[in-house]
Amino acid sequence: MNSVADELESILAVAERLRKIDDDTASVRPAPGHWSRKEILGHLIDSAANNHQRFVRLQLTNRIDLPGYQQDEWVLLQRYQDHKWSDIVSLWQLYNQHLAIVIRNADPNALSNVWRTPSREEVDLAFIIRDYLVHMRHHLDQIL
Repeated sequence: MNSVADELESILAVAERLRKIDDDTASVRPAPGHWSRKEILGHLIDSAANNHQRFVRLQLTNRIDLPGYQQDEWVLLQRYQDHKWSDIVSLWQLYNQHLAIVIRNADPNALSNVWRTPSREEVDLAFIIRDYLVHMRHHLDQIL
């Protein structure tokens, strides 16, 4: 998992580019029903929070059933649109710096432990960790 943690730390370098986006620009919703940059990055914070649980809990048990999350509702209820862009960027960066440590130190014996998703799909910890970065890159591409 060292290479995945290295990749995550590398991705976090984009925080400097994100900080160059002004608050007004970050607040623009491109179309009705679409998230602003603030809301997209807020969604990535929510993803970090949910995956943090998976990364840790799956090292404690061989198999776990955890809920998914209602992403639109999470974004709405946390009111990312009303936060300062710089605060959202800082929280995203700091949370993911912590997750890089969690990933780097993940127990190799736990990487095959399984989360059964709400749709009954079974995915192992190694997949969840790698997919976390795929998901992050997708949304960062939307922002930048």
